Amino acid sequence: MKKKAKLMAVLALTLVVSLFMAACSGNNGGGNNGSGNGDDAASAPPATDEVVEIVSWDMPQDGDPAKPYWEQVFKDFAEKYPNIKVEHVMQTLTKEREQFMTAVVGGEQPDLYANAFPDMESYIDQGIAADITELWNNYAQKDMFLPSATQAATRDGKIYGIPNFMYVTGLAYNKQMFADAGLDEKEALKDWESFGEAAQKLTDASKNQYGYALLGMDWADWFFEYYVWQAGGDLTEQQEDGSAKLTFTSEPAVKALQYYQDLKFKYKATQKNVVQSLDENTNDFYQGRAASMIAASNWFGGMVSSGMDIENIGFSALPPGPGGTSPAQVGGAVWIFNPKATPEKQQAAFTYATYLMSKEVQDGLLQYQMDNGIFPNLLNVRSDVDASQFVEGMPQELIENVQAAAGEGRLEYFLKARLSPYVVKAVQEVLLDEKADPMAVMQKAQGLAQREVVDKYNQEVKK
Repeated sequence: MKKKAKLMAVLALTLVVSLFMAACSGNNGGGNNGSGNGDDAASAPPATDEVVEIVSWDMPQDGDPAKPYWEQVFKDFAEKYPNIKVEHVMQTLTKEREQFMTAVVGGEQPDLYANAFPDMESYIDQGIAADITELWNNYAQKDMFLPSATQAATRDGKIYGIPNFMYVTGLAYNKQMFADAGLDEKEALKDWESFGEAAQKLTDASKNQYGYALLGMDWADWFFEYYVWQAGGDLTEQQEDGSAKLTFTSEPAVKALQYYQDLKFKYKATQKNVVQSLDENTNDFYQGRAASMIAASNWFGGMVSSGMDIENIGFSALPPGPGGTSPAQVGGAVWIFNPKATPEKQQAAFTYATYLMSKEVQDGLLQYQMDNGIFPNLLNVRSDVDASQFVEGMPQELIENVQAAAGEGRLEYFLKARLSPYVVKAVQEVLLDEKADPMAVMQKAQGLAQREVVDKYNQEVKK
């Protein structure tokens, strides 16, 4: 395992940035950590000799160690389906959403694009994601996909995409740091209070060490929503008529914000700069300055490539809150199709996407990753693809804990793409001001969000 970790350090350093982006946006370069089977009626090649040309934003980044594998997959597809010509386009690693929307507005939307879960509701509303219900219903392998993976692409019984990639979040922690502090892992992670006390014990300014890397920067609501769930609520509610109801001021949301403030000021268990970047948080964890942080199931490669011993990495569902449960966020991406493309192009893109998502191709990827010392994502969008069978030396406990965390998975809060700035500002306010009142902060945030977003959105829904 140590030899493989050394190889991983060389190969996967280039993946660290894309791993983070995959976790927050769902777009993972080649976009091919999902699976499916293209050998059925809905995935059949066009019944004509005419060549159909499609554009797919799926070219892996130059630094992706799995790029040779995907290049071979592209060649294999071209040989198997000579009537489909795919133009592979590499997307930028920064501002990928802006790049995509620029293409949409300019009439150059690709025929196939790996889109993040949180953006799906907006893209469906805007007509950016094609309705592929008929293609999907005729797809023999559709039942192989996990319901949690297809949920983001489903609206009113219609299907707007094919699962591409999936991850689950949980608490990653440094087992040795917990042991050195005399902490029992299970007891420390029992609930909010026990975790706060444990994180406090793990904080030692003289060692430049702290207990918990809290996310307070521009994506702060990404992790904050989990605490609202643990308190028994959510930040929004989708009504039966499709409209949105804000619940920022609900008891669970306020309790979660109070807990954030307590972690910073009562337990004094977080980093000093609570608005530092996610990269800085992860680097603190990798270097042993932070004892714990929220992480995604596809981040272990980055941890090991940065020098962590896989045997020393713990992973657990987050400590349960007042609600008594600990739901994890399930995120990722789905392949979406150009609604303005011809039926022939949509069929060709569907054939190609389901080929990429086939069990054969995905098992091949996992084998390639194992042979080259690359850690895989331990979750897959399909029930018949088991990544744990392709990992040598991975602690069984780690695999089991990741899978257990996925057992209570949830999608991010409704209307997140539009409401994120309001929640982020509220989180930052209580983290930067010990005297800030969580309820008052949430009332202000909800008032603004109601006027500037929700009222307009609900009017759109009624129309």
